Amino acid sequence: MSLWTSLEPASATVEPGSSTQVRLRVRNTGDVVDEYRFEPVGDLAPWTTVEPAVLRLYPGTTGTVELTFAPPRTPDAKAGPNPYAVRITPTEHPDAVTVPEGNLTILPFSEMRAELVPTTVAGRLRGRPRLAVDNLGNTKLTTSMTGEDNGDQLSYEIRPSNAQIEPGRAHFIDVTLRPKRIIWFGSKEQHPFKVAVQRAGVPPEAVDGTYVQRGFLPRWLATLLGILLALVLAFVMFWFSHKPAVSTRAEEQMEQVGSSLAPSPSAQPSLPAQPSAPAESPAAQPQPQESEKDDGGGGGKPKESTAPKKPKEETAADAVRALSAKEPDKKHMCMRARTGRGHWSKPNCDSTFAGIHADGNTFGEPFTGLNLASYNMGGISAAALVQNPGGAPKWLPTTPVTADGNNVYIGEHVETGTPDPTTFAGLKVTIGNGQLCHTVHFVNTSKLGDWICVKKPRPDYLFVGTTSNGNPINGLALIPSEL
Repeated sequence: MSLWTSLEPASATVEPGSSTQVRLRVRNTGDVVDEYRFEPVGDLAPWTTVEPAVLRLYPGTTGTVELTFAPPRTPDAKAGPNPYAVRITPTEHPDAVTVPEGNLTILPFSEMRAELVPTTVAGRLRGRPRLAVDNLGNTKLTTSMTGEDNGDQLSYEIRPSNAQIEPGRAHFIDVTLRPKRIIWFGSKEQHPFKVAVQRAGVPPEAVDGTYVQRGFLPRWLATLLGILLALVLAFVMFWFSHKPAVSTRAEEQMEQVGSSLAPSPSAQPSLPAQPSAPAESPAAQPQPQESEKDDGGGGGKPKESTAPKKPKEETAADAVRALSAKEPDKKHMCMRARTGRGHWSKPNCDSTFAGIHADGNTFGEPFTGLNLASYNMGGISAAALVQNPGGAPKWLPTTPVTADGNNVYIGEHVETGTPDPTTFAGLKVTIGNGQLCHTVHFVNTSKLGDWICVKKPRPDYLFVGTTSNGNPINGLALIPSEL
């Protein structure tokens, strides 16, 4: 070998977001002039620069190059010892490659981001927001959560109350809010609350939210029931305090008849009156007979069917329009999932999951179709990536950009006699403005996927799922938010 190398120092330390330098000394121990090329290799290569990249040395002379390490302040900069290497290739002897190795220790740092999804929830007996905690540091994050509000008006149930989150990962915590006083009559009330996220060694970070408690019955209905009750009581009291008097004139009429029948002394007896003919009784009216059954030849009115009519199926557009009427100043995304050939779920909006069972923890069959609709997001378009056992998953055509409040359908079309539709490996969604986040569940996995957001409008898109066969989607949440 015609080359001697030395790293000074062989081990170095750096803090993420800053840089450090290591000197590499090179000596040409051969007998000819040679040119050496330097190339960083290993996991730290993307954050390593070499100056100069090429060094020309005469026999017996020594040169120096500077290695600069600048790991970013992100979870990718793994805390702890990290080996690195530099490949040195001589021009005159390209086969005599030398790879000196060193060690760089990246210091740990902690950074966390927490937010409630959604920040405002409404209900009569409870509210169910979700707390998303992102570990933006390069070490494992251990947290504990507690809830509080002004006036002690709410009770809190947080599951789980403690969590350990790997670097670069997100964790969802279910929060259940219950009011301590029920509103039977009246308008809704707002209860601001906080969920405190505690980390070791630092003050807790509070995440603000609002619970809107609705009354069971509106105030005008309580007023109406009170008026009706007062009227009923007044009528009963009037009836018992003032009974109507019932009188008869039978005796007075009998006296008048008796005086008219008594004979006068000067009156002549009169012949008895002939009995008058009895009045004819009115002829009995014939009773109407039931019409004979229509045998198809008559002109009778056909009978109406008594079978119950099938209710109209609620689509994603119906749900997003109803939601936008309640909260017109926010962004909304509603969807419903198809499983099998034609079973559609009920619409799920914003932070709720499509495909989840009633227990809130398990998921059902894989998706074969999706129905999407947006509000206040500049319209959407989407495309499905379906399973393809004969090769890689294939993309179905992308839908045109559809205005807010209208339905978008993706997935294979099903007709009578056609094969069963293939299941979803993934999908992509574009929006006109704002930010769209998602988390996904697969059939063959036991936990939710990463929390991913797209902060740019189309033509950028949000990709959901996987690009391989065998693990279709069976749970999905699409959550819009402001930039």
